[in-house]
Amino acid sequence: MPTHPLAEVFGFPTSNFSKEAKRLRRSKLCPFNNRVPSCTKDKAKNPLGVCSIFHDKDPVITCPVRFRERWIIVEDAADFFFEKGTLWTSVAEVNLTDKYGKTAGHIDIVLVAYDKQGHVIDFGAIEVQAVYISGNIRAPFEYYTGNPEKRQNLNWQGKPNYPKPDYLSSSRKRLIPQVLYKGGILKSWGRKQAVVLQKRFFQTLPHMPVVDAEKADIAWLLYELKHATQGNRFTLVKEEAIYTEFRPALDRIISPEPGDVKDFIEVLQEKLDEQLNESPPDAPTLTDTVIQ
Repeated sequence: MPTHPLAEVFGFPTSNFSKEAKRLRRSKLCPFNNRVPSCTKDKAKNPLGVCSIFHDKDPVITCPVRFRERWIIVEDAADFFFEKGTLWTSVAEVNLTDKYGKTAGHIDIVLVAYDKQGHVIDFGAIEVQAVYISGNIRAPFEYYTGNPEKRQNLNWQGKPNYPKPDYLSSSRKRLIPQVLYKGGILKSWGRKQAVVLQKRFFQTLPHMPVVDAEKADIAWLLYELKHATQGNRFTLVKEEAIYTEFRPALDRIISPEPGDVKDFIEVLQEKLDEQLNESPPDAPTLTDTVIQ
């Protein structure tokens, strides 16, 4: 079991000291098709080159660029968006606006289908979501990169703010608003959306009604990282595709699962009892202040 949270640094496990791993660490490069050769996570000049962290012994993807390995996500999304044999290409970071010109945010990747004359005939949107981290990941990252070979097995247990995935914030603050707003516009246009997630992240979401791919508005494309002993690398592997309609899926996600109201009433009763049983502060009465 790892004693530290760093699963991949600049694309490689912390225990990989191949020529390529050393080169990428030295030059702070991204091997997963970032928009520029360098890693730009967090800070361009001092990037936080952590692609994934360990949690319960398994790697959890914390950088959305990590999903671009071998571009398998665009092929999987194209299979959902278009008929076999369709000509298509990809466009990254496309701004999406509503009727009033107000931005709904950038679409991570748009797949554009075109005819033999080069005219757009269809498109679909890909939303990529990694997991937020709670705690401090930069501290162990900078400690490790200060001397990787001596610190590959660093012991970070017991350190304050030990990093771990924050699935709740990742879904509530990022994933759900993005899928809801962007997806609502795409749905009104009759276009499909593919949401790329790690499978363990998807499993933290409420269960959604599933339909056949032909009836779906959204394909939830789920991946995991598998370790290969030969080469000592993690590889992105598609685990599953879940197909849903837009409205039933989002209604299920945004609807809370209420507990028993009796439990809430008990909490209220405890608060009320505390207030009613508080002794009034000792204060002089009018009689006490009369001069004898």
